[in-house]
Amino acid sequence: MPRFHVQRSIEINAPAERVFEVTSDYGQWTRWSPWLCTEPDANVTVSDNANSVGSVYAWSGDLVGAGEIEHKQLVSPKSIDDEIRFTKPFKSTSQVKFEIEPTDSGSQITWHMDGSLPWFMFWMTSKMDTFIGMDYDRGLRMLKELIETGNVSSKTDIVGKQTMGPFQVVGVRRTCAVKDVGQSMGEAFPEARRLADEHGLPAGGESVSVYHRFDMKNQTFEYTSGFMTTEPIQSAPAGLETWGLPAIECLRVDHIGCYSHLGNAWSAANTFARYKKLKQSKIGAFELYKNSPEHVAPAELLTEVYLPLR
Repeated sequence: MPRFHVQRSIEINAPAERVFEVTSDYGQWTRWSPWLCTEPDANVTVSDNANSVGSVYAWSGDLVGAGEIEHKQLVSPKSIDDEIRFTKPFKSTSQVKFEIEPTDSGSQITWHMDGSLPWFMFWMTSKMDTFIGMDYDRGLRMLKELIETGNVSSKTDIVGKQTMGPFQVVGVRRTCAVKDVGQSMGEAFPEARRLADEHGLPAGGESVSVYHRFDMKNQTFEYTSGFMTTEPIQSAPAGLETWGLPAIECLRVDHIGCYSHLGNAWSAANTFARYKKLKQSKIGAFELYKNSPEHVAPAELLTEVYLPLR
């Protein structure tokens, strides 16, 4: 059987005892699970003794598949050893471990998975670190926010198909690591606005980010962040680029909450597209920002995510 190992870490501003308490409590998992974002209405059952050895968290749904995870060993406040058993879309068993270590500012938690794939999926072994790792990153960010604030500001809604376009975007094109995309876009938008104003361009429309390419191996995005134009631009001046969308059918998923959790909406969109066997266009997926951090609280930010289809 082809074997794989995945691990991701995050630092949380809380003592190890608190991190252990929340992470070991299966009753809390629905609040920070990176998979339930895709299907919040999936069926979930949790043992009455949710934070004890032998307790089980089980799930089933159309998009999230089915399986269960069981606490095998709990060593407070240092480690949690679990066994996860998938039944759909295929049967497999993996070992999951959380390690918690004190730091100067709180605790660091590391989430591990060791497992194997069915022989016919040997080609997926090298990709497991990327796919599961991205889910783990999303989950750890939500766990961190839950422990530090008591809430997770992320809600997804699969709206469905709708026609978008035609429209044009003017903005700046950048490439950055996936982990740095928030900071990179935070710098790109003011630059796009400055250059548009400097050249007198009609860029007064909604804010947009277009994703042109995702390099899985190097974990980088190539994107353009800018604004819908109110009038067509034939040739963009130096430092700016244009991107156009014809009238095209798209899959739309809405996200309400912090931009740091937007990966939840993208995961939901791609999972739903695979489940429904929707074929994506290579023109570029995009985000529309319907309000602004300058005007609403982070938990109220509304972002529409679109996957153009063919």
